[in-house]
Amino acid sequence: MLKIDNLHASVEDKNILQGINLEVKAGEVHAIMGPNGSGKSTLASVIAGKEEYEVTKGNIEFNGENIDELAAEERAHKGVFLSFQYPVEIPGVSVTNFMKTAINETRKAQGLNDMPAKDMLKLIREKSELLEIDRKFLSRSLNEGFSGGEKKRNEIFQMAMLEPKLAILDETDSGLDIDALRIVANGVNKLKSKDNAVVVITHYQRLLDYIVPDYVHVLYNGKIVKSGTKELAHELEEKGYDWIKEEVNA
Repeated sequence: MLKIDNLHASVEDKNILQGINLEVKAGEVHAIMGPNGSGKSTLASVIAGKEEYEVTKGNIEFNGENIDELAAEERAHKGVFLSFQYPVEIPGVSVTNFMKTAINETRKAQGLNDMPAKDMLKLIREKSELLEIDRKFLSRSLNEGFSGGEKKRNEIFQMAMLEPKLAILDETDSGLDIDALRIVANGVNKLKSKDNAVVVITHYQRLLDYIVPDYVHVLYNGKIVKSGTKELAHELEEKGYDWIKEEVNA
């Protein structure tokens, strides 16, 4: 589904990614861990096509198609979803209206008509029940006055509505208490299927107690320096990142 080959990328003339190789297949969950400044969020942004990042070498394939030249919205329409570490507030636009617009824009890009109102309402009802979201929540302005947990739950709701092929969760556990973490993880687990894939970017192993990865990769100085199963995340929790640094620099 996702194939990254020798990816180098920079922002403001500073080289961040130094040769990333990664393959993610349908049905898999991959966790990307690493110390601050290792390039985790840059990798997420580059896959999603954020324009401030420049790919200087290598390429990204999604479902067999090279997407290097595609804008962020074109990648989104093809099924790439990125949850933000710090979601933006949009006063005056309700969660429901935002989702209607997002879904219909994607349908338009695929040559389809707008989703009929009754089908949209049915979908909203199904997904909000699946994620245990109060209907009153959906009439609030997008992210305005939301707690950290509410913002993250809203993003998982967006993911449920859009049904992306590849979901990238960029430090979605940042600032969450245990209850909010469980709600978010439960939503992700309910949405997993053999036809989609999830990439979880996190500092901490605790999220991976709830969203169990098939593979764990350690990013350090812009490269994936170690890969393994979920046991690698437990090892990182126990030992920290210093042993990885020593291993790389040896």
